[in-house]
Amino acid sequence: MRSVREIFKSKEYLLDEPEVEKLVEYCEELQDEIVDLKFEKTNNKELAMLDMLKEVIKGCNAIEKEQMEHERFGYEAPNYEATISNLKNYIYSRCRDEKIWL
Repeated sequence: MRSVREIFKSKEYLLDEPEVEKLVEYCEELQDEIVDLKFEKTNNKELAMLDMLKEVIKGCNAIEKEQMEHERFGYEAPNYEATISNLKNYIYSRCRDEKIWL
């Protein structure tokens, strides 16, 4: 991203105009907001929880599909005990990584 000063480099005298001064102030405020927003976005535990929940739902859907195939085609039944254990381990490890305390 180019700085405002860089944009007016060839015509610095314009920086003394009141309208341009207001524009420069506004641009600096927006840049600060962008930095704050990026920080919030990367440090947002809500996004981590949302991602984790999506993964859990995806895993549950896969188990449901496997169960339906078992019933329809006589495949080996899903190992729900291992599935539940894996799900709990996934949730606890993600929470530990994201510093989310349940």
